[in-house]
Amino acid sequence: MPWYWLWLHNFFMTEKEIVLKTVRELPDDCSIDEIADRIEFLAAVRKGLDQLDSGEGIPHDEIKKQLASWLTS
Repeated sequence: MPWYWLWLHNFFMTEKEIVLKTVRELPDDCSIDEIADRIEFLAAVRKGLDQLDSGEGIPHDEIKKQLASWLTS
């Protein structure tokens, strides 16, 4: 599922509906840990999108500088 799916569908679906749809799309033989990981991922994406909406994001140029420093150290 693309990350923007959560953002787009949030206008039309409740968080519970998003989680239920996501769980239904997992393979029948997935573990509880895999289900929990997927829900944690959704929560993290949602938190990040909320932070961006409230202006708490990091500018793209700053991220590029940080990434460059990580790759060269």
